[in-house]
Amino acid sequence: MLLQAPVGLPRSGHVIVLGNEKGGSGKSTTSMHVTVALMKAGQRVASIDLDSRQKSLTHYIENRRAWAQRAGIELELPTHHHIVRASGANVDQNEAAEFACFAEAITAVEHCHDFVVIDTPASDSYLMRLAHSMADTLVTPLNDSFLDFDVLGSVDPATFAITGIGHYAEMAREARRQRRLVDGGLTDWVVIRNRLSTLGSRNKRLVGESLNELGLRLGFRLAEGFGERVVYREFFPRGLTALDNLDEATLGVRPNLSHVTARQEVRTLIESLKLPLDERGRRRAAARAEWFASLDKPLETHDIMAD
Repeated sequence: MLLQAPVGLPRSGHVIVLGNEKGGSGKSTTSMHVTVALMKAGQRVASIDLDSRQKSLTHYIENRRAWAQRAGIELELPTHHHIVRASGANVDQNEAAEFACFAEAITAVEHCHDFVVIDTPASDSYLMRLAHSMADTLVTPLNDSFLDFDVLGSVDPATFAITGIGHYAEMAREARRQRRLVDGGLTDWVVIRNRLSTLGSRNKRLVGESLNELGLRLGFRLAEGFGERVVYREFFPRGLTALDNLDEATLGVRPNLSHVTARQEVRTLIESLKLPLDERGRRRAAARAEWFASLDKPLETHDIMAD
């Protein structure tokens, strides 16, 4: 079936799709941090969760809303939609129902939001492919190991040269081709390396070299993502991100150096994505506070305890 963007729906909001068929790569964590970063930059953001089984992004946002109410604090919340995957016996009817729900969500948000962030499941499905074919920016978080690299490509065990293209990479390449056929749009594909070791290692170097080679073949670019930090997992129950006002009232504990480092990682990633921020949004954000400058204020040196 030819993948197409919903017919008759003019594109306005910039669509960011988080995709990878390998579970545990950090898609939902990245989705939430990108969403909050954009809102703190004054952008109008909607989010769509296509993972009907895990619903990680949906739960993340629900936790954020509940914690804000419980703690009596202000936390930015996106306009959120969760698309339920149809599970009937007829595949065509399932796809039609999913398309209708997805098109309804897109219709509701794309003309009144600057960005639409779509979190996809770690499995191949009609909705996942459809979302990829609509992406203006495709972000693929990838844990920094050859086990996770396998969804993008295979390597020679002796030379580590690229020997083949992985199943997810083939799907992403086809989705980008379909996007060009439908409306002539180009998808900026960014592979981000998550769980990077702070120390140099042979594995880190080899994975990096293989990604560079594969990026030249497939047309994606690389960016550094999030390190292996406990703080990212601790954020989830309260729906927090590294960009929030991380004082003791918000966190429940005093912030430490890991919070500072996590915040810098997120800022670096957002800059690497090179997203087209709306100037009106920039002015809205500037009216409240200078974004990046304000990020550092809650975490002064005297507020930090060693890990």
